[in-house]
Amino acid sequence: MAALTKQLFDAFQEQSETNKDVLLPGYTHLQVAMPSSFGLWFGAHAESLADDMDLLSTAFRFTNQNPLGSAAGYGSSFPINRTRTTELLGFEDLHYNVVYAQMTRGKTERTVAYSISALATTLMKFAADCCLFMSQNFGFIELPEEFTTGSSIMPHKKNPDVFELMRGKCNKLQAIPGELAAITGNLTSGYFRDLQLLKEKYIYAFTEIKSCLEIALLMVPNISIKKGILNNDIYDYLFSVEEVNRRVLEGTPFREAYKQVGIEIEKGKFKPNKEVNHTHEGSLGNLCTLQIKNKMDGNYSKIDSSKIDLAVKNLLG
Repeated sequence: MAALTKQLFDAFQEQSETNKDVLLPGYTHLQVAMPSSFGLWFGAHAESLADDMDLLSTAFRFTNQNPLGSAAGYGSSFPINRTRTTELLGFEDLHYNVVYAQMTRGKTERTVAYSISALATTLMKFAADCCLFMSQNFGFIELPEEFTTGSSIMPHKKNPDVFELMRGKCNKLQAIPGELAAITGNLTSGYFRDLQLLKEKYIYAFTEIKSCLEIALLMVPNISIKKGILNNDIYDYLFSVEEVNRRVLEGTPFREAYKQVGIEIEKGKFKPNKEVNHTHEGSLGNLCTLQIKNKMDGNYSKIDSSKIDLAVKNLLG
């Protein structure tokens, strides 16, 4: 899962760098707001994955503790060596208290499910954007015809079914932590048969997030973007904030500049200057692609299963 997330991150970053100078309308409340770019859009999803990787690494560290030897939850009179078992199996540490080792049932699943849920949120938002941007009234992006589906009665349709299904699956994944919490929320310490109900949702989460990552990894490099979008007059008001800021930088108080531009818009006299000059970190002109890559690399490096892999290899001979 982490490896697929890293590959998808790389695909987003490549699209971001390739299209960093192509402007895109930015929306708030689904209303035309301010200039954005495909570099910002792809880059936003990349950085979201970088933070998701941090959550995955946290889940990995939490689960990389050995619960074995706790028996029914109260230890054993056999003189077992739990530290040696931990070493042989390649765990990083041990759940020492035997009662707590049993209490991690449910807690472990919820921790991992939360990390999967965060990843699903990123994929869902990307899929939702793509469904919107592919519609005829937007037309910002396109997919190859083989990645779309037609209609049974409307011959002009090219539907983004793949993104719609990804969106739906990821919305279901976001609900799983709550379902697991509902199963375990009123349990006292000690083992209960209720805990076996966790497995159905837990295993499903891994299967579904993996399929969504694989699909996204196929789709992202094949997205084609439309250039010159902001040349359309309907996007003129995108530049109203730029004009307000320009006047402020020339010495006009902000409230006065805001009012001036507002009056020009009301009277139909607003003439946008479509040159955009953003320089601060993370903006149109300074995507911080390298810094985001470093964030991802640092988080990904925390997920090191080499010790576990070596332990399994040694045990199998």
